[in-house]
Amino acid sequence: MGSRTNKAVILARGLGTRMRQNDATALSREQARAADAGAKALLPTGRPFLDYVLSALADAGVQHVCIVVAPDDTALPRRYGTEVSLQRLRISFAIQREALGTANALLSARAFAGDDHILVLNADNYYPVDVVRTLAALGAPAVPGFDRVALVRLGHIDAERVRAYALISVDAAGYLQDIIEKPDDATYTRMGDAPVSMNIWSVPPAIFDACEQVTPSARGELELPDAVRITIRGGVRFKVIPVALGVLDLSRRADVPAVAERLRDVEVRL
Repeated sequence: MGSRTNKAVILARGLGTRMRQNDATALSREQARAADAGAKALLPTGRPFLDYVLSALADAGVQHVCIVVAPDDTALPRRYGTEVSLQRLRISFAIQREALGTANALLSARAFAGDDHILVLNADNYYPVDVVRTLAALGAPAVPGFDRVALVRLGHIDAERVRAYALISVDAAGYLQDIIEKPDDATYTRMGDAPVSMNIWSVPPAIFDACEQVTPSARGELELPDAVRITIRGGVRFKVIPVALGVLDLSRRADVPAVAERLRDVEVRL
């Protein structure tokens, strides 16, 4: 086990393509405006969604946060730079010039990370505080492996949607072997009860050199799981932490009512 991690990078540069797609979900005027703009991080769910994500990081003992944003994003820097009084967190920003993928987004935060282990997470997922706390305390390369059944039972995500998430191949010692993105039916069945990756990681400094080596995926993006694979080939081992908890995923308009209801009684302290 390494020293405790107190830094996190939040990837908030995404275009929000799925959120922009209109459907029949009834949203408030403010929610619809944010959804139309693809602004998932600031979408009102009682409070702006990212408030809850940040508060969970603080609850887990993380003090320093870097939010990766687009060059023209003034809303996030305004909210967390001037509008909100921060008592438990220090928040900075890194700019990803183009939306080239998550590995490229993380590279934007290299100066913030320095030589430290850091947490990396999505801006549109609310992870259980206990999971974040465990990752931060470990201070070593790790990924939570979420139980598929628990994701459906304890979250708001249906089973069909979980089938599209990345599966984690774990070796006999409990370390990551591979990540299988968007598994087909045969792979999903073959891998049995393999856990799911929900895109939250504890990563070592070596991840940044790996991010520079990543080539475009089949989707044409520079993706963080590919950087993790490169890091593993370089001798780094990622511990897989078994988790039987739900995650709130704010990817689509249909998610908004359920996520807002789940967060209704969650206290936010930034």
